Amino acid sequence: MAGSVRTEVADDCLILRELIARHARPDETTAIDGVLLSATDVAGEPRASSTGTVFALIAQGSKRLAIGERVYDYGPGQYLVASVDLPITGHYTQAPALGFGLVLRPAVIAELLLDVDAGGPAPSGLGVADASADLLDAVVRMVRLLDHPQDQAVLAPMLEREILWRLITGPLGPSVRAIGVADSSLTHIGRAVRWITEHYDRAFRVEELARTCGMSVSAFHRAFAAVTALSPIQFQKQIRLQRSRLLLMSGRDDVATVAFRVGYDSASQFSREYRRQFGLPPGRDAARLRAQSFVDGSTRTQSPAGV
Repeated sequence: MAGSVRTEVADDCLILRELIARHARPDETTAIDGVLLSATDVAGEPRASSTGTVFALIAQGSKRLAIGERVYDYGPGQYLVASVDLPITGHYTQAPALGFGLVLRPAVIAELLLDVDAGGPAPSGLGVADASADLLDAVVRMVRLLDHPQDQAVLAPMLEREILWRLITGPLGPSVRAIGVADSSLTHIGRAVRWITEHYDRAFRVEELARTCGMSVSAFHRAFAAVTALSPIQFQKQIRLQRSRLLLMSGRDDVATVAFRVGYDSASQFSREYRRQFGLPPGRDAARLRAQSFVDGSTRTQSPAGV
C-alpha cells in the first residue's frame, strides 16, 4: 500500500513538473489569483528575503531556508507552510528547480473552520512536511486550469478550498488553522511581527508590544520565539539588516547613512552586525551584489518561501 502511494506521489510530481515548466513566468505570477509558479536553472547562493504567508510545494530540485537557529530543507513532493511573514535566508540547493505556491488567505481558511480551539501554544511560523497524494492531486488540477481559462473563475476557488482543506487536515494543520482564527496566539504574534516590520527603524519596548497582544511579557516572549525562532529584538535586527542590504545595493547612500536610516545609532555597530550576518563588510558586500546583478542581468531575488 505504501509503495503504491509513493508511486502515485512520484507520478503527480512528474505531471506537475511538466505543467510548471510550461506555465512559469519570470515574475512567478499566473492568471489565477494567489497561485505562483517558479522555475530556475541555477542553485544560487543564500539570499535574504521574507516568506509571505504561503504554501510552497517543490516539484523538482530542493531548497533550504533558515531563520534564527532553525534550518528547513525540503525537496520533491515536500511542502513548506509559512503562516507568518518572516525574514529568512534561503536558496535552492539543487537545480533545476520547479515549484508551486499558493498565498494563504485568512478569510478563505476561516470559512473552512467551523469549530477550532484557538487556545494552546503558538505553532511555529514555518514548517515542512511530505505532501499526500490527495494534496498533490489537487495542486496538479489547479495548475491544469491554466490550460482552461474559461473554467478558472468557477473551479479555481473550489480547488483553493480543497488544497486548504488538505493542508488543514495534514501534519501542518495547526499552523494553517491558526491563520484563519482571529484570536489565536499566532494571529497576535503576526500582528506584532507586522508592527516591527513596518516600524523596523524605531526603538520599542517589549512590554508595550506584549500589552497590545493581550499577553504577559513572559508569555509574549515564549510565543514570539515559538513562531519566529527569534526574540523581538533579534527579529527587528534581521529586518534592519535585510533593508540595509537593499538600500546599499542601490548605491545611493554610503554605509553610515544607511545605518542611521534603518535605525542604528552607531555605524560601527551596524558594520559589525552586517558582517556577522552576511559574511562581508557592508560596502564590499553591496559592491559584490551589484556586480553579480549586472552579470546576471537581473536584481530579482529568489522567491520568498521557495515557490
